[in-house]
Amino acid sequence: MSITPPRDEASVAVRQRLYVDATRAAVWGLGVNLILVLIKLAGGIVTGSAALIADAVNSIGDVASSMAVRGALGMAQVEEDEDHPYGHTKAESIAGLSVSLLIAFSAGFLALETIKRFGGELHVPGIAAGVLAGTCAVIKEGIYRYTMRVAKRIDSSSLTAVAWDHRSDAIGSGLVAVSLLAAPYAGDWGRYIDPIAALCLCAALIYTGAKIFFSTAIELMDQQADNETVQQVRSIAESVGAVKAVEKLRVRKSGLEFFIEIHVQVDGMLTVDAGHRIAHQVKDHLLVHLPRVRDVHVHIEPFLCSSNAFPDLEQDDSGEPLSG
Repeated sequence: MSITPPRDEASVAVRQRLYVDATRAAVWGLGVNLILVLIKLAGGIVTGSAALIADAVNSIGDVASSMAVRGALGMAQVEEDEDHPYGHTKAESIAGLSVSLLIAFSAGFLALETIKRFGGELHVPGIAAGVLAGTCAVIKEGIYRYTMRVAKRIDSSSLTAVAWDHRSDAIGSGLVAVSLLAAPYAGDWGRYIDPIAALCLCAALIYTGAKIFFSTAIELMDQQADNETVQQVRSIAESVGAVKAVEKLRVRKSGLEFFIEIHVQVDGMLTVDAGHRIAHQVKDHLLVHLPRVRDVHVHIEPFLCSSNAFPDLEQDDSGEPLSG
């Protein structure tokens, strides 16, 4: 049992705020994507633009990813149980990984469908399709900036994935807009601009999906946290009066939170009870000063052992203890 409360009200509020902000960003993305799906799909059907329809299908994937992230954020807040002693925080990272795969595979499917169109009759979509795509690009850029701002502030891998999905959509819609607006003035080559723009969009999406996949996979493999966080943990632990030094320190990110394993060195002549109390002081200091830390495991090591630490052992002439 901890000597002091493991968290104060302020740190609990900060931790809860992380999930509130992340959930709000995911919900905003979900709402915007639902509207854009309807706009792009209707516009693509009316104008006959393959690129605009491809963009609409991509937005359908965005809706699914936003729903997945929203559900994962709710799961990540569930407390520990017998089957999950470390909690459910990795649900947030798993959602980010799932989004990256969804982005890449949906883009690959769209690319194959677009390539098939080169064997049929191609036509130049109307200028209205370009205007519609440009409007969607502006909206997606706005939601990207909002989502990425939140993702960076709370260091969320799933929101970062969703944000980059928004950015790729904004770039893709922008390219589609420019291409479709220029197509009527490109002569015979104008009919190829629409499918080529769709293929460029798919390539960008595959690259984005792969980038997010690898960054999130590293997090799921329990890579050491960033240097700034590690040094902050070290400084807080060393600020506890009885701690002589920090021997080992492992900090892993799990979703929006962190788990810490730390070995601290104390006076080797202290009693077990005293060492136990120091360990709890280190843990409580870290939990209070770092609200995003989910749990801390503290191991006590002797800093300096006296030659008289084992007075009851007989020694030979060389000073080595006898085994008896």
